This record gives sequence, structure tokens and C-alpha cells, in this order.
Amino acid sequence: MNITEIQDVLPHRYPFLLVDRIINMDKGTKAVGIKNVTVNEPFFMGHFPGNPIMPGVLIIEALAQMGGILAFCSGIQGDTVYFMSVEKAKFRKPVVPGDQLRLEVATLHRRGNVWKLSGHAMVDEKIVAEAEFTAMVVKKDESKER
Repeated sequence: MNITEIQDVLPHRYPFLLVDRIINMDKGTKAVGIKNVTVNEPFFMGHFPGNPIMPGVLIIEALAQMGGILAFCSGIQGDTVYFMSVEKAKFRKPVVPGDQLRLEVATLHRRGNVWKLSGHAMVDEKIVAEAEFTAMVVKKDESKER
């Protein structure tokens, strides 16, 4: 999937769309994508001036967006994905401008519209971040009832 196809699936847009390409998809099971990290990312202005490092929470968000793409491409009905939990998050190496994140997510368990996933982000074949997370896919109308 290219960026246009990703935008057809995910509701996220600049500056919060954190997946550039899907390179592999096994619907319902796993997905692999790419995020090219450039110095032009808006978060680098403040994180940190003179020492740009991608915030770890945004790496986890990129993995969650991959999970959303996996769910939507697997036929789950809905248009919004909500985090329910993030567990076992670990950050192993800073991500800096010029890095290419390889984002890999796999389904651990799924029941209805709730997905439990594991994911890791790699740079140069080394894991830089990893986590397990649970997310719920809902329709916009359902999200307003909360």
C-alpha cells in the first residue's frame, strides 16, 4: 500500500499520520510498514533543539496505526481506533532524522472489535522500540455515545 491507499484506510492526517508505506500484509495476522523519519517532522523543533530524537510515544503511535491498518484491511467494521492499553513498552535506541523505521505488528488475540497486538520498530535490523497494545475499532457514531 502506498500513502494514498493508507489515507483511504486510516483517518489520520499530517502531522499525525506516521506510516508511509505497507510492504507486507497477512490480513488478520500481521503487517509490516515503513515510516521514513525526516528532519522536517514537526516534533523535532521541540524534541530536542540541537539533538533531534523522535518521541517514543510517537513510535508506539506508529505501531498502533499499523494495527489500525491491519484491522481495517482485515474487514473489521468501523472508522476510528481507540487505545485501550499499552503494555511492556520498551525503548532501546533513539530514532533520529534519516532513520527508516520498519514497523511490524502481529495479532495476539482478537474478539469482535477489540484487538490485542504486539509490535516492534526496527532501524537497520535492530529493534529500537517494542510494545503490546490493545485497541478497539468503533464507528464515529458509537464514539460519540461515550
